[in-house]
Amino acid sequence: MGDLCIQDGQKILFIGDSITDCGRRGEAAPLGNGYVRLFAELVMAYYPDRDINYINTGIGGNRITDLKGRWHEDALDHKPDWLSIKIGINDLHSHLRGDPNGVTPEIYAEIYEELLDKTKKKIDCPIILIEPFYMSRDTSGQTFQSQVLDILPEYLKTVHKMHQKYKTRLVRTHDMFQEQLLYRDPSTFCQEPVHPNMTGHLLIAVEVLKTLSA
Repeated sequence: MGDLCIQDGQKILFIGDSITDCGRRGEAAPLGNGYVRLFAELVMAYYPDRDINYINTGIGGNRITDLKGRWHEDALDHKPDWLSIKIGINDLHSHLRGDPNGVTPEIYAEIYEELLDKTKKKIDCPIILIEPFYMSRDTSGQTFQSQVLDILPEYLKTVHKMHQKYKTRLVRTHDMFQEQLLYRDPSTFCQEPVHPNMTGHLLIAVEVLKTLSA
């Protein structure tokens, strides 16, 4: 493990959907019981000298359009030293299911760039982008899962483009899970392809830590 980029006394904020939320507004407050809490615990284990302030503002069901509506209050107003964003699977689902307010790849790209541009102009902190992911290898073309995997690259393309344009850190969670699925059944990581169990969340937390200590 290399040196952690986050310095002693700094603040990191995680924003996103249910995978980030993970109960942080209920019994598991304030960090939830998913990858955000596990990341904080891994940092404590590997870097005991770092006193870091962790904030989780994930909300289940959110899309990029929801983040836009609460960006100032739940991201910029906290003035984080580091900002992590994980969003996209609800956007994809809404589009694939024909929701009248569905978030197409084009809308997703437009708003994602708007939020990053606003962030750079307002607080200019280092940004971490976590890929949306889907834990399935169904390429049959006959199922909803295979349709998700067909269209997911359009959303991933935006995340990768934003990574290049804004010089962010990139956590390649989709690639990581696809590699895991070469050796293990999806049930190892989740009961359905979207929401990880504790093993899945641990893998995400490890990927975030690796990305921030490279």
